[in-house]
Amino acid sequence: MGLLSWIILGLIAGFIGSKIVNKTGSGLILDIVLGVVGAIVGGYLVSLTGYAGVTGLNLWSLLVAVIGAIIVLLVYRMVVART
Repeated sequence: MGLLSWIILGLIAGFIGSKIVNKTGSGLILDIVLGVVGAIVGGYLVSLTGYAGVTGLNLWSLLVAVIGAIIVLLVYRMVVART
């Protein structure tokens, strides 16, 4: 996947994850960062189960990235709430 694909996937996944977790978006840049990091985390976790992780710009990769973004967003909110 190219850089532009990661950014598009990250934006979509981060936006959906932000809407699920805190009902509002977190801003364009934070949504992209959360989505890309979420795609990496989600891809790693899914690959541990034996399935393919993020494979491109498709529905499976979006689902994996959204799950990862939700996990990253929950951890991010716990860290920010402590400080």
